[in-house]
Amino acid sequence: MTIGERPQAAHQPSTLGWTLTVLLRQWHERVEDIARDLPQGVRGYQVLSAVTHGTPPTQAALAARLGIDRTVMTYLLDAFEGCDLLRRTPDPADRRARRIVPTDHGRAVLADLDARVTEAEADLLRGLAPNERTLLLTLLERAASTASPNTDPCTEVLPPPLP
Repeated sequence: MTIGERPQAAHQPSTLGWTLTVLLRQWHERVEDIARDLPQGVRGYQVLSAVTHGTPPTQAALAARLGIDRTVMTYLLDAFEGCDLLRRTPDPADRRARRIVPTDHGRAVLADLDARVTEAEADLLRGLAPNERTLLLTLLERAASTASPNTDPCTEVLPPPLP
């Protein structure tokens, strides 16, 4: 090495995949424990959340959005109706379609679940200061949006629906 020449840094492998995998596994385990009383656990939490936070979707649109086979969705919604969490109502724009709407009980259950998931996420990221958590989530959301623009984030992380 000559004067003024910088030593070559050894190539460090990326840890992004490992980091995201560890966090996602831990998040899934914690949320699965929280949502264990719902039909299909985490998947059921996603269904209840999708139906409650936004415009009530049609059954077909909900199945497509969450990557759930339409016949499986029918059985899942039957279970949710049996638990008084959701109900199917006729779509005023298309009487053949059904809109999936939360019941008052479903809204209350989701409010409790959302609060518990928020606590679990705070615990998962407890090694970060509150402002660092906010920054991390902001940066991850921006990276996800940039990596997959014009994509519904709910469908991006789920496997494609079964035929």
